[in-house]
Amino acid sequence: MVLRYKLTYDLCSKSDVWVCLDGDCGFLSSYALKTVDQNSSAAWCQREGIQTRRFQRNAPFMMEFFGGLWSSNRNGISYMTSLTSVELRKRSDTGRVNSSPQTNILPELRVPSNCQRDLDLLTFDPDGDEVRCRYGTRAALECVQCTPAPVLSLSSSCTLSFSSTVPSNEGTYAVQLVMEDVARRPVTVTRNDGAETVLQAGAPIGQSAVDFTFIVDPAVESCTEGLYLPRFLPPTPANRARLSAPVDRPLEISIKAEANISTISELLFSGPYNTIKTSSGAGQYTLRWTPSEGDGENQPFCFAVQAVFNAVQFQSELRCVVVTIGDGEQKHPPLFLSSGLQRQSLR
Repeated sequence: MVLRYKLTYDLCSKSDVWVCLDGDCGFLSSYALKTVDQNSSAAWCQREGIQTRRFQRNAPFMMEFFGGLWSSNRNGISYMTSLTSVELRKRSDTGRVNSSPQTNILPELRVPSNCQRDLDLLTFDPDGDEVRCRYGTRAALECVQCTPAPVLSLSSSCTLSFSSTVPSNEGTYAVQLVMEDVARRPVTVTRNDGAETVLQAGAPIGQSAVDFTFIVDPAVESCTEGLYLPRFLPPTPANRARLSAPVDRPLEISIKAEANISTISELLFSGPYNTIKTSSGAGQYTLRWTPSEGDGENQPFCFAVQAVFNAVQFQSELRCVVVTIGDGEQKHPPLFLSSGLQRQSLR
């Protein structure tokens, strides 16, 4: 089994620690932690972890990530921890083991305090399960301090909504979510010793942590996209677009944006660690990535464009796409993607 995840630190030299919380977490046969992207001010560095684990039996298990301190935030979240739950038993409906729900997000999202914005998180499940989101709870060991960001409201369908708020609510907030794939109908899961369990419709199958920083900036003169806030232009892919890329052939994602008052300064993205980001002019960027056999069946990319005016930063909407690799047939061990994006400041 391949476990892929993304972590964000204050420095690119930081590493991670995972512990087995429940079940047989297998034997770690290979491990890598590679840099994905770093913002221009070097305030954060996102890295992708890739673990290959080998198992003697296909049973569910849970692993927990222990980190350092969150960066300072207004909802009092200080210590970093995230939980992932993986189901290894064979499913009766697909004839294979479960694939975890896949998502992605930037380590840091921001919006002016007087602008409304909906954050439709990427929710993609290779098995066709329903994907739901909720806040983490202390009782389930999904967080240490579990106070949600009061400026955001969360729907079970994984949309975070921000409404115009008063200046006293400006500042940085920690967001700690749990994403689960949920069976749409009863599913029987079978261990390799023949033991069977029926998962009823509506029952969670696996879960991943989705953690990031949300910044409420001072009010802006206009919330209209294309003025202060960057606006995407063609040929930028639409949010939730499905792209395809054959193995060993480069994929290029072209991104274009404009801002008539502010000045576009950089493209922020999250994707596979070996993605190359280039710029061909103001507001024009390309993400270039060549998939390999070991990259699984699908890879999510997320991106936003950032601009600046009088030393104030403005961010476009978040867009995410899913890239399907090859012809979609599984030719390698199943991929389990735990996209917990931790905004950390290890002190």
